[in-house]
Amino acid sequence: MTSAITPAPTRAAALARLAEFLPAAGRRYAETRNQDDGPHQHGAYGNVSQLSPWLHAGVIGEADVIEAVLGAHGPRAAEKFIAEVFWRIYFKGYLEQRPAIWVDYCKGRDGAFAAVERNAGIRTAYGEATEGRTGIEAFDVWARELVATGYLHNHARMWFASIWIFTLKLDWRLGADFFLRHLMDGDAASNTLSWRWVAGLHTKGKHYMARADNIARYTAGRPDGALAADGLADHAEPLEEAQDCARQRLDLPAPVASADLVQPFALLLHDEAAHHAPLGPLPAAPALVIGAARPAERSSAKVGTLAHGFAQGTVAGGMAEAAAAYHCPAVEWRSGEPLAPLLAAAGVEHIVLPYLPAGWTRDALWPDLAPLTAQGRVVTIRGDLDRATWPHAKAGFFGVAKAIDGILGECGITGAG
Repeated sequence: MTSAITPAPTRAAALARLAEFLPAAGRRYAETRNQDDGPHQHGAYGNVSQLSPWLHAGVIGEADVIEAVLGAHGPRAAEKFIAEVFWRIYFKGYLEQRPAIWVDYCKGRDGAFAAVERNAGIRTAYGEATEGRTGIEAFDVWARELVATGYLHNHARMWFASIWIFTLKLDWRLGADFFLRHLMDGDAASNTLSWRWVAGLHTKGKHYMARADNIARYTAGRPDGALAADGLADHAEPLEEAQDCARQRLDLPAPVASADLVQPFALLLHDEAAHHAPLGPLPAAPALVIGAARPAERSSAKVGTLAHGFAQGTVAGGMAEAAAAYHCPAVEWRSGEPLAPLLAAAGVEHIVLPYLPAGWTRDALWPDLAPLTAQGRVVTIRGDLDRATWPHAKAGFFGVAKAIDGILGECGITGAG
C-alpha cells in the first residue's frame, strides 16, 4: 500500500492542490470520477480533487473552488464537479434543519459500542472489519487504506458502507464512527447522512447494494489491479427507524455589518472554520484571535492520528495567519478550559464566531458560548453560499440541484473573478 502522505494543513497547500487539479475538473472529472484508482504517487488520486479535508476545515471555501472551476471550464463542462461541491453544502443544510438526526446518531453510536463490549460475537466482527480482516479483499484494502492515509475515494466509501451494513450486518453507526475517527475530511453532516443514504434511511426505502462486478470494474486502475469482493449479500431490505426526525425552521444569522461589531472583539477559529480568508473581509479587525480545535470530540472512541493531527494543524496554522493578517495576538482555547478567562485576560468581551453547524464542534464549544450569546456578546457569521443554499435542502438533493444556477448568480459566483 502507498504510504500516507498527509496533506499540509495550510491554505497555501489547499490552493496549490486546487491549481494542480483544475485542468481535470471539467469533462475529465465527469468521465472518470467514479473510478477508484487508489492512492498513487504521494498518496494522490489523479481523477478526484481530494480538496475535502481543507473544505471541511474551512481552510478553503466552496465558493473559492467553484469560482476557480467555472473560470477554467465554464458551467457546462464543470457541471458534475460543481454538483459534487453542492452535495457537501446540501448535507450541511439538511442536517441543520434536522439536528435531531445527529443527536440520535450519537445516542445510537454509544449504544452500539456498549453492545460491542457486551457481545463477544459482535466484538470479533467489529474488530475484523476495522482491522481489515474480513476476508473480503476490497473491503479489507479500504479499511487499511483509511487508517493509513486518512482518506477514501467517495465511491469506495459507498461500497464500504454497503458491505458493512448489508453483508457484515454491523450497526451502521459503528461504521460511520469508524469513518469519522479516521477521515481527515470527516464531517458530521456529510458522513452521517451518506451512511444513512446507503442504509436506506435518508431516502426512505432507497438503499445502496455493493456488487462485486461493479467494484471490479471501477477499481481496475488501482496499482495492484482490480479488487475482488466475493461473498457480498446480493439482496437486503433497507434499514428502517422508528420515527422521522422532523424538519425545523432555519434560523440563520443576518449578514454582519460594522455596526454589529463592538470593539474590541475576538475572532474564534474552530475545526470547521480554521482560516479567516474564506470568511470574507470583516467590517473591522479583531483585537484577538482564538483557536479552538476539538478533533477528539468526533467520537467517544479514540480519533485516528492523521485526522486528529490535520485538524489541530489547520487551527494552529489559521491562528498564526490570522494574527499576522490582523496584527493582533492569538491564543489557544484548550479543551476542558473555560473561555471567559481568556477573554478577560485580553480585555475583550465580544466574539465573532464563524457559524457552528450541527455536529461535534457545536457540541464541544456551545456550552461555553451559549451564556455569552445570551448576553449579546457573540456575533455569528455565515457565508453567502450556505445562506443561499440551505433553504433548498429541505428534502432530497434535487431541490438544491435545480437551484444551483440561481444560487451562483445570487452569490455573484461566475468564474470571471
